[in-house]
Amino acid sequence: MPLKSKSVSDEKVELHPRNKHRASYEFENLIKSCPDLANFVIKNQFDKETLDFTDPLAVKTLNKALLIHFYGIQLWDIPEGFLCPPIPGRADYIHYVADLISEGEESILKGKNVKVLDIGVGANCVYPLIGHREYGWTFVGSEIDLLAMRSANNIVEANGLSKSISIRKQRSSSKIFMDLINPGEKFKLSICNPPFHASLREASEATERKWKNLAKGPKMATDLNFGGKNAELWCEGGEEKFLQNMIIESGQFAQSVEWFSSLVSKKESLASCYFELDKIQAKEVRTIEMNQGNKKSRILAWKF
Repeated sequence: MPLKSKSVSDEKVELHPRNKHRASYEFENLIKSCPDLANFVIKNQFDKETLDFTDPLAVKTLNKALLIHFYGIQLWDIPEGFLCPPIPGRADYIHYVADLISEGEESILKGKNVKVLDIGVGANCVYPLIGHREYGWTFVGSEIDLLAMRSANNIVEANGLSKSISIRKQRSSSKIFMDLINPGEKFKLSICNPPFHASLREASEATERKWKNLAKGPKMATDLNFGGKNAELWCEGGEEKFLQNMIIESGQFAQSVEWFSSLVSKKESLASCYFELDKIQAKEVRTIEMNQGNKKSRILAWKF
């Protein structure tokens, strides 16, 4: 007997208006796109269909279903332990920066001539997949982890997207744009989801807290970002230091990238970022607030 479609929550009105994930998950339709998802659908205490978000395989299978159903990405997988990101939140970033780069235009910029650089594309390759499917943009993704790079390349090739998405090796963990952008190469935009924590211990403690909270409270769809290898979760100095380095280095590539941008998870990181942006004389700085259920974050964007 097929599962009836029931929502896990009300409409997510806080998401971007063009975000395809504002509506509640319709599990019946998602299961039609990805039959394996049926193995993970359960009833919560309110007799509504949901998933056990403490189960990494359930989370990954939901991502597969969302990518198939909404974006036509038929083949997607990531190695065990790598970051499995929340698709609705990643889509929000793409839609907000689409608005940013399209200011002054008659419509949202689309097509292959919009070239985007994804710093730290990850094993999941989610930003390029969504950005290309939604707007037809072309992407270059950078990655320092060889296994993550191989995984992202496999996803791109399996879905026939090699002409639109390419992955480049960043050989130095201390560099962001250097040795990555080719001489004379132009990007409309750069995007990034920087490492959040300042140490492996801090990352481990945060993960432990998240799992405890999930065990105690309702398992909501905002709690999807489990897993993550070292380079995905932490770096020396954490998010704030990473962003400072990115801003300083961006000044050397003012002619290569029109808009630089990054997620900023900690509001406290903004003050030092504004200080560095002022020092390098960024012409324009934007802070775009985002709200994905229980999680609040923002996009910091700047240009020269």
